[in-house]
Amino acid sequence: MGHVIATANMKGGVGKTTLSVNLATCLAKNHGQRVLVLDLDTQISATLSLMSPVDFASRRKKRKTFRHLIDQIITPGDAADFTIQDIIQREVCKLPGLNLLPGDIDLYDEFVVSELLHQQALNVGEKDFETIWNRFERILLGKILEPIRNDYDFIILDCAPGYNLLTRSALATSDYYILPAKPEPLSVVGIQLLERRIAQLKDSHEHEQKIETKMLGIVFTMLSNNLLNGRYYKQVIHRVDQDYGKEKVCQNQIPIDVNVAKAVDSFMPAVLNSPNSAGSRAFVALTQELLQKL
Repeated sequence: MGHVIATANMKGGVGKTTLSVNLATCLAKNHGQRVLVLDLDTQISATLSLMSPVDFASRRKKRKTFRHLIDQIITPGDAADFTIQDIIQREVCKLPGLNLLPGDIDLYDEFVVSELLHQQALNVGEKDFETIWNRFERILLGKILEPIRNDYDFIILDCAPGYNLLTRSALATSDYYILPAKPEPLSVVGIQLLERRIAQLKDSHEHEQKIETKMLGIVFTMLSNNLLNGRYYKQVIHRVDQDYGKEKVCQNQIPIDVNVAKAVDSFMPAVLNSPNSAGSRAFVALTQELLQKL
């Protein structure tokens, strides 16, 4: 069974998706790993980093997105149109070993989920609705991934900003999580908030099956070469080192690189589109560092 790794931060705009797709690509391209990227964000940034909008629209029309796997959990009485194997897009960007489970701009209806869990609570006579909800969020992604979990060396879960149902389920399902952050105070607050939420998540499940996810590392992204900014960045990073320990902060950091941003226009990660750029070289080194941590 391979590693399941979630990338998450309470704050958006920290390079989470860019990290997810480039890490996944490096693992497949440079290390021969079988990798699946699962897009859990309704902005579908990871999906559109690996396939064109035209291809995504075609798959969505055919109901071949992650949304329909969630539907099968929420409304299990309905006949399943496709299995997870049918929905996975294989060899995205023509790279062997790199697969994608496309996201959707509409993943689930919160009212329908609440109605389902309320009915389950009534059926089993469970007075504590929180127990039912915790059980659901713990098994949701695990149940979807179960048929293919042994097929991959790595499954990368690209979480949405914030702390919604799918992010909690991703953290409950994952073996590790990576925290991307910009070296600025608000981004650091996002680290603190997520760490607090993960501690609460583990506490809320301590009487059920324990949640074992561990921090693999904090990755600083979007670093500028400007000397004045550099001094400020070092102060922020030093503070994080003190709070979490140097071993938790990745030594390889991702610089600001226009080639990384431009890669989105080609619907492929920077490490494929511009492999010799500073950003791509940083992702290659970071991937090696994370493998050593594992």
